[in-house]
Amino acid sequence: MSLCLAALAGVLAATVVLQAGWYDASAVRPHFQFVHTLIERGLQQSVRFHARNIVVPLSPEGASARGSVVFRRHCEQCHGGPGVAMGVIGLSMQPVPGPLADAGRRWKTREMYWITANGIKMSGMPAWRFHLSEQEIWDVVAFLGVLPAMTPLEYAAIEKPEAAPRPQPAPAAVRAPDRERGRLALTQFACQSCHHIPGVTGPLSFVGPNLDGLAQRSFIAGKLPTTEENLVKWIRTPHQLKPGTAMPQLGVPERDAHDMAAYLLQATR
Repeated sequence: MSLCLAALAGVLAATVVLQAGWYDASAVRPHFQFVHTLIERGLQQSVRFHARNIVVPLSPEGASARGSVVFRRHCEQCHGGPGVAMGVIGLSMQPVPGPLADAGRRWKTREMYWITANGIKMSGMPAWRFHLSEQEIWDVVAFLGVLPAMTPLEYAAIEKPEAAPRPQPAPAAVRAPDRERGRLALTQFACQSCHHIPGVTGPLSFVGPNLDGLAQRSFIAGKLPTTEENLVKWIRTPHQLKPGTAMPQLGVPERDAHDMAAYLLQATR
């Protein structure tokens, strides 16, 4: 009984602190050490549990070399590398992303794959499985395995590609759209940051139109008849369909766009 009362008192105290605005949510004030340690421990256990059944494939020849290029393009800005500091974004994040030179010592291969593919909530670490191919993710994991032994000179010798859009993958085989995957894809392309989308957790944003009831509207963007095929085109190439639109071109692959369109037209009926 006393334990229940203590727990209730803790919840009430936390509610008062949050509602009063006393909690400092700024990135210039890190978590208390005990909070950081608690979150870190929870993260470790979560990754180990969810990655437990992943089967690690044989690493093909040249995987770590290819992964090094992907790492420099996408990961270095937040994590840095041997002799290279993380970028301004990484330096100012809370919690700090930190270097990955010891990742291969702290995590098993399947766990590094799970983290890279699925990201980590409330950390800034994105889920790369919607932005990199399966092979690219495994290549990065292979590179993380050799990173601890890499010298700054060896790292500096890795080609650093220009920041340019990746070539789009070849069209996927025809298949039925996966609405649940589409709901997840909407979050991975940050659609909820501008739109209210039924069934998708996000901020109360008014940047773009509310997508609730989209299936009942006659036109998409006031121009295209509301069909799944037109919605796919709008998601992928808005600037071609309506020059000057504020809708950004996100580089959404065709498969993801079909899944997203199917979800939006079902969830907003």
